[in-house]
Order: sequence, then structure tokens, then C-alpha cells
Amino acid sequence: MKKLIVMLFAATGLMSATIPPTAVQSPVPDSAPTESPTATPYDSQLNRLAEVLGTVTYLRNLCGADSEPQWRASMEKLIEEDADNEPLRKEALTASFNRGYRAFAAVHTTCTSAARMAESQYRAEGATLVDEMTARFGN
Repeated sequence: MKKLIVMLFAATGLMSATIPPTAVQSPVPDSAPTESPTATPYDSQLNRLAEVLGTVTYLRNLCGADSEPQWRASMEKLIEEDADNEPLRKEALTASFNRGYRAFAAVHTTCTSAARMAESQYRAEGATLVDEMTARFGN
């Protein structure tokens, strides 16, 4: 897991991101279960990270000049690597990402200083989550 998370943020820099409005596509309701029979001790942090990624993705797309599709691919890779063959965990991660994306899409329709500030704060939260997870659960 450590390699994947570090790869995700190193490749994308956690400082620049956008995913098209289709985000990570899955016909999953926002109330997807967060636990599965094979839940990991870091699932809650991973779900929060997915939500943060969705938020940052939306805000970067809103305020950025160019689309950066590597974020969508990175989120899909994270889901594939960490929850392969675990449909409930895949659904939970997808729902978390989409929830973060949609929450800010409902509030911010144009790029403002508040949107830029929120994006910066969420990037910092994402970096903190990655540091905490890799320090505690990394291999």
C-alpha cells in the first residue's frame, strides 16, 4: 500500500490535479458501505483520502487551465491495487471520491479565492493522510 500511495502522490504531485466530471465511474449510491468482511485498519483513512482526492480534483479542474486526466487514472489504480476482488471496498472508495467531487461541485461553480484556498487546504490534508498511513501501515 505504501508504494501505491507514494506513487500516486509522487506521480501527480498532489499539487496539481483534475479528473473529468465523470470522475471515477460507478453506479454506486453515496451511502455505499464503508466496511467489508475484509476491512483493513486503514479503510477509514483511505476513504477520507479518496474523498479529499475527489475534492481536489474538482477544484483543480475548476481553477486550472488544462485537464489533467492522470488523477482519474491514479484513483482507479489505487482502487484496483487496494481493493481488487473486494466489491464493497471498491464501492466505498468510489463513493468517497465522488462524494468529495460532488460536494464542491454543488458549492463552487466558478473559481474564486475561496475555491483556491479550499483546494490548498485539502491538498495539505491529503498529504497529511498519506504521511500518516505510510508511517503507520506502510510496508
